Amino acid sequence: MFEKILIANRGEIACRVIHSCQAMGIKTVAVYSAADATAEHVDRADEAIAIGPAASAESYLVIDKIVQACKDSGAQAVHPGFGFLSENQDFVKALEDAGIVFIGPPAPAIGAMGDKITSKKLAQEAGVSTVPGHMDLIEDADAAVRIAEDIGFPVMIKASAGGGGKGMRVAWNAEEAREGFRSARNEAKSSFADDRIFIEKFIEEPRHIEIQVLADKHGNTLHLGERECSIQRRHQKVIEEAPSPFIDPETRAAMGAQAIALAKAVDYHSAGTVEFIVDKNRNFYFLEMNTRIQVEHPVTELITGLDIVEWMIRIAAGEKLTLAQDDVKLNGWAVESRVYAEDPLRNFMPSIGRLVRYREPAAPQRSGATVRVDSGVIEGSEISMYYDPMIAKLVTHAEDRDAAIAEMQRALDGFYIRGINHNIGFLAAVMAHPRFREGRLTTNFITEEFPDGFQGGKLDSEERSGLIDLAAVLQQLRAQREGQISGQLEDVDWLSESTTRDWVVLEGETPHPVHVETQGDRYVVTSNSGGTVKIEISAQVGDTSIECVMNGVPMIVQVDYAGPRMKLHHGGVALDLLVVTPRAAELAAKMPHKEPPDLSKYLLSPMPGLLISLAVKEGQDVKAGEELAVVEAMKMENVLRAERDGIVATLHAQPGDSLAVDQAILEFGEMA
Repeated sequence: MFEKILIANRGEIACRVIHSCQAMGIKTVAVYSAADATAEHVDRADEAIAIGPAASAESYLVIDKIVQACKDSGAQAVHPGFGFLSENQDFVKALEDAGIVFIGPPAPAIGAMGDKITSKKLAQEAGVSTVPGHMDLIEDADAAVRIAEDIGFPVMIKASAGGGGKGMRVAWNAEEAREGFRSARNEAKSSFADDRIFIEKFIEEPRHIEIQVLADKHGNTLHLGERECSIQRRHQKVIEEAPSPFIDPETRAAMGAQAIALAKAVDYHSAGTVEFIVDKNRNFYFLEMNTRIQVEHPVTELITGLDIVEWMIRIAAGEKLTLAQDDVKLNGWAVESRVYAEDPLRNFMPSIGRLVRYREPAAPQRSGATVRVDSGVIEGSEISMYYDPMIAKLVTHAEDRDAAIAEMQRALDGFYIRGINHNIGFLAAVMAHPRFREGRLTTNFITEEFPDGFQGGKLDSEERSGLIDLAAVLQQLRAQREGQISGQLEDVDWLSESTTRDWVVLEGETPHPVHVETQGDRYVVTSNSGGTVKIEISAQVGDTSIECVMNGVPMIVQVDYAGPRMKLHHGGVALDLLVVTPRAAELAAKMPHKEPPDLSKYLLSPMPGLLISLAVKEGQDVKAGEELAVVEAMKMENVLRAERDGIVATLHAQPGDSLAVDQAILEFGEMA
């Protein structure tokens, strides 16, 4: 067994590998860029080595720097994590030449499976089902349109070296095929330094289901069941689960057998994932093989009880698998949510900045359930524009799917993150969605169920009323605390310690009069309609995460205070409330309303990023839907289009400029 392993990665996957190494008694070496000098993976490792500037192309992707770090530290092996150099066969060869073990598959297998065109041909030869398509390289956009028309729309345009949703576009007509080819090629060249593109038939009502395989260097190969990864946005997975609610034992066995056959066909060893697209009739087709550990591997670990990272290390060290296929048992259900630094209310635009507050959810209160958080951050960490915007992976495990989802909902409510925008509200909305609860999933779930983007979660009338009542209770807590302050004017009643008070909760301009009676740790709230709610709470004034029991139902509510106002978060919904005395409510109704400024004549950057190109000039007429600019953020190109007809009056930014969120790019003159 190795004595020291270098992790050629960053963030949560680097911390994840360090965790397994520490459990095995293996020392670890971290590498870091200038942007990651104070990152969590650097702190957790036994030693750390700087490898260059912030840009990954000058640090994490430079093979020579990683190899030199191994030599300088005396590391005997390298775990690549996912992304970066994890599927780079030149990296594997460089390590081999230096006498360093690569914790992953052999270079030929990476090369064969890393190229989507070659991998599909090999899959066909191995008897694996594949999607119809054009496997030869495509020269230009005109050729892409002709091929797409021959295959029949809709088609999927893919980068041969793509991954993580980059370099992928769905085209439903010739115009989309032309534009999709251009964008996919640009993204592929930027992200992978490889702009080769191919096209295949897009399967409608598809599910994305993958099989986890393990293979040692002694000819033993097995699979660990499937993962359902159909909840995707822009072809990037958001929520995963294991097993799949759609796959029956017969289909699982058939998919597993094909995955094993493909692995053996390329003399594979280590952990790997064979991805399939599955139609509504459970026909499945090979998509690609990821020759590395997957982001979503924790759900498989929780239902099998196996440490996949540990097995990767043991296999790389030459050990045999100590279990056979019949030994692999799937126990319970696991669900994973990817917590991203992005703003769901602004079309999921990336968010960067510092984690001013970061509190992971508490452990479950009942036996048989698990909450696991894989992260590479702590409070105070910086979310950089240079890398993937993932903050953490939140994973829950319980005896069945409904219980695992319920634990996920509770954990999302308890995950407190401030300082940047995040997608926890969106994840909670998906968990509560009836279609998700029923398991009726496809890769189009998000676009179908949120066609206008995410507008915020929804609460039923009882949940909304409960949060309003809780706001009144929290205000009563504050008033009781303030009433204990010495030296106050005796006739200022609103600062009294009274245990029985009338309040008005203002939701916007809508008043909700309530009466609150304090009974120790229990509060009885009565509304004007006569409804009564009993709330048990042991919170202190200023607590940001409130665990309470409302009419016998436990719940977690997050609260943010801004002066007299409070914002309550629960179930993916945020209520902005103001709790005042009845007299103050009367006065508030007389306050003038300030209209927000009109920004409709500006094109604003929806995210922090780099202005790649401007498609218009000053004085130019533009039509609704016409491309105006392209902004790149976190390795993804975002095309900004005109919402209405108009004239470009002034350009406020130029290609190459770094943009802040809501920074003006251009200004329109007369708008139609």
